[in-house]
Amino acid sequence: MKIGLGIGITGSEGIDDVIRQIQRAEEAGFDSAWLPNIFGLDAITTIAVAGRETSRIELGTFVVPTYPRHPVAMAQQALTAAAAAGGRFTLGIGLSHRIVIEGMFGLDYSKPVRHMREYLSVLIPLLEGKQVQFRGEEYRVQAQLTVPGVSRPSVVVAALGPQMLKLAGRLADGTATWMGGASYLRNTAIPAIRAAAAEAGRPAPRVVSGFPVAVTDYPDRARESAARIFAVYGQLPSYRAVLDVEGAAGPADVAIVGSEAEVEARLRELAAAGVTDFNASPFPVDGDPGAVRRTVEFLAAARREGRI
Repeated sequence: MKIGLGIGITGSEGIDDVIRQIQRAEEAGFDSAWLPNIFGLDAITTIAVAGRETSRIELGTFVVPTYPRHPVAMAQQALTAAAAAGGRFTLGIGLSHRIVIEGMFGLDYSKPVRHMREYLSVLIPLLEGKQVQFRGEEYRVQAQLTVPGVSRPSVVVAALGPQMLKLAGRLADGTATWMGGASYLRNTAIPAIRAAAAEAGRPAPRVVSGFPVAVTDYPDRARESAARIFAVYGQLPSYRAVLDVEGAAGPADVAIVGSEAEVEARLRELAAAGVTDFNASPFPVDGDPGAVRRTVEFLAAARREGRI
């Protein structure tokens, strides 16, 4: 299982700070760095810049909402970022949430699965340099893109429910999950996406799973901090649904917290379940000012020593 680091998870950092964090992640030996696309920096643009300031680390979005960007625009941005990063870019995309797409952006969120199916049907061929002739309910596209010197970036889709997992398995390279615990991943998500990929004759999918993580001697404080920091995810319907499948009351119950040995055991459990890429989001723990640093150092050492 590869180990990556979530960068800029608050969405409030400036570009210089984010680039420095990515450079430090590369220097520490992490396999990947993943950027959210919230209401701050544009993740794909930032990755294009980071691609010129790094040399080895995989750079991915976790994730960019599809609705505000036409698939032609998304493909053009993704190919440009892949070129800037020397082919080290992974495009993570997702639906976002009704409260954002309808409530904030004023767009129609009534058919999310159809939207993503049509979106991928346009996006993937464009990323492959193919001529697209597509007529659907939402998109009617005739286009082709040419970006020299770059191959198609990997595409992972934020998929939590059964329909989206099946779609991601059939049309994309894998999935990006958040707030789905080990039981949900092992028993629900991973079997569903693997079966869909196999049925479509595609390779085994990537499963990029994000978790809040804190290596600390104060696990109760860490869970209290996680409950506060990540509270919104316990209220959004898509995350609430997977927390319910997991049997978790809230984000604190799926956060990975504890000593180095306890966190390592949890990571081994995820690897055994079939997670291919672990995306760690270290978070501050009240009363333990060194928790973030300790977490990053442990994860970097685990990666370098091949312990997971």
